[in-house]
Amino acid sequence: MSPDLKPGLRHVQTLRVTPAATVPGLAGTFPSFAGMPPVFATAMLVGFAEWACIEALAPYLGAGERTVGTRVDLSHTAATPIGMEVTAEVTLVAVEGRILRFKVACRDEAGPIGEGTHERAVIDEARFLAKVAAKAEEAGRVRGV
Repeated sequence: MSPDLKPGLRHVQTLRVTPAATVPGLAGTFPSFAGMPPVFATAMLVGFAEWACIEALAPYLGAGERTVGTRVDLSHTAATPIGMEVTAEVTLVAVEGRILRFKVACRDEAGPIGEGTHERAVIDEARFLAKVAAKAEEAGRVRGV
């Protein structure tokens, strides 16, 4: 992680809401979502905030470093229809070792749609994936696979 990574870093990300980004668009994974209104999904809002933070951090990470989400506290206060553009503005407010804390503000073309905080941890990807593989192997033994 670059020593240049400091609180105050700001990034803005935009996204056009498509049917895949709506609540019913997630019904392949969450079947009960199929009959819900076709508006920007809260799950997508969370992913959108994470994406904005990942993009903000990319220039500051070293070879083999990645970040993973560790905490999300976001409100989703207004519905956004298909076709409207949404914007996430993220601001890095704290760097505490490997822990990075962001303030998040999301809006669509009509106004604010959500806000809150998001926390990410810097990881060594190879070590992280080795731990994930060991966990999967242990789970397979437990299940008798």
